[in-house]
Amino acid sequence: MNWGQVPQFLISGFTSGSIYALAALGFNLIYNATSIINFAQGEFIMLGGMFMFTFYGLLGLPLILSFAITVALVACIAALIERVAIHPVRRAPVLNLIVITIGISIILSGAAMLVWGKDALFYPPFSGTSSIHILGGAIGSQALWVLGITILLAVLLWGFLDRAIVGKAIRACAENKDAARTLGIDVEKMILISFIISGALGAMGGIIITPITLIEFNSGTLLGLKGFCALIVGGIGSNRGALMGGFLLGISESLAIGFISSSLKDAIAFLIMLLVLFVRPKGILGSSR
Repeated sequence: MNWGQVPQFLISGFTSGSIYALAALGFNLIYNATSIINFAQGEFIMLGGMFMFTFYGLLGLPLILSFAITVALVACIAALIERVAIHPVRRAPVLNLIVITIGISIILSGAAMLVWGKDALFYPPFSGTSSIHILGGAIGSQALWVLGITILLAVLLWGFLDRAIVGKAIRACAENKDAARTLGIDVEKMILISFIISGALGAMGGIIITPITLIEFNSGTLLGLKGFCALIVGGIGSNRGALMGGFLLGISESLAIGFISSSLKDAIAFLIMLLVLFVRPKGILGSSR
């Protein structure tokens, strides 16, 4: 073991943990609004990377324009999923709705394979390949984008849910849908908005991580599952827990790769989730309800 590489492992862990955290936040939004787990959340991340590759990597559109178009398109896809697949059967048992999201995940993955093929896609980092050295570890410019955008999105989401009228309405729906309806809140509209925001969060996660890890048509499945693990570890229903769970899994995964074996890369998140479920079933910051 080379303890001098720990700073590098931590940097890598925070970078990957940022994407898990964004996925967990997307899961949380939809769960709070509908009580279902949207297993198509990982595909929102995949589509973000795929669309960004098309607009920024292939067509050469400006970065900001490509970013905006990509986020808008994935948000629209998320809205379409809610209107077409979830809304018509919204009164069905929760398990049925979860199975529907799994089916949507498979459909989106297959459609991406038909459109973009099976090869891994890539586009250049947003600000070159330079890196900054911190405590013996090198953090690339794209990793700074990942960390910065993740923190910014978390702060904006907190402000939206805590300060904005629509955000407060979404929180009210999460607490008690019937009481929210009594107060005149359009619950169905809040659910639609939750899907739109969730899709946008996933798209931004895919956009910022693709220059580092590449993106494939089936990348969303594993990213979504790790985001789900982060949500369970941090505490389902808690946005702070989603962030904490994402970073915890990312760092643990990176340290396990560095000090034990790279074969644990995809297993460590599930092992930690199981451990947390045994010790604290509601998660680190989850509520008992």
